[in-house]
Amino acid sequence: MDLTLWQYQFRIIMLGDSTVGKSSLLKRYTENLFLESINETVGVDFYVHFLEVEPGVRVKLQFWDTAGQERFRSVTRSYYRNSVGGLLVFDMTNRASFNHIKEWHAEVCERVQPHRVVFILVGQKSDMDAEGNRAVSREEAEKLAGQLGVPYAEVSAKTGQNVKEAFELLTRRVYQALMSGEVELQEGWDGVKCAPQSLQAHRASLAQLDTTPKTSKKCCEKL
Repeated sequence: MDLTLWQYQFRIIMLGDSTVGKSSLLKRYTENLFLESINETVGVDFYVHFLEVEPGVRVKLQFWDTAGQERFRSVTRSYYRNSVGGLLVFDMTNRASFNHIKEWHAEVCERVQPHRVVFILVGQKSDMDAEGNRAVSREEAEKLAGQLGVPYAEVSAKTGQNVKEAFELLTRRVYQALMSGEVELQEGWDGVKCAPQSLQAHRASLAQLDTTPKTSKKCCEKL
């Protein structure tokens, strides 16, 4: 498979407190590996993966794995604006990490204007549920997801449960938003890029959309 061939590139940012398992999720998704001990992210790490969102349409996913510690926030904030997708990750055994999700969401929404970020909410470490270590109920998480207008998924980097499904859900939501015109290619914005050979086809597909004016949505409203 020629890894240089792709139609679109999406930049996705991992958001959430330190130690919730953002890096472990990415390693499981991109390499199908789980390490019991993984170095804490300092600043921002990068991962790349490819996904075919529909026959003949290949997306290059560039993941930005941000550090959750406050001392690195000035660094990670600089990456918000050039992201089109975001995984809001909390640790199901850590109540505080769940309570901070609204802060992460609000901070990104404030800084990405006039662009839009498509989110999903992710409860990490679902394998701990069977051990009785759960601190956040599914009902609470689903309620928060509803308030934010985003889907919710429970995953485990350790077992691999729902990891692939969560990343693919977000990718397909971004792609659907791009195809519907809710997310637009813009000069000078790196959240979405279109390969030169695919740009004409993309413009043609948008031209076929209903030209009826749409109600403007804020950056983080449900798509």
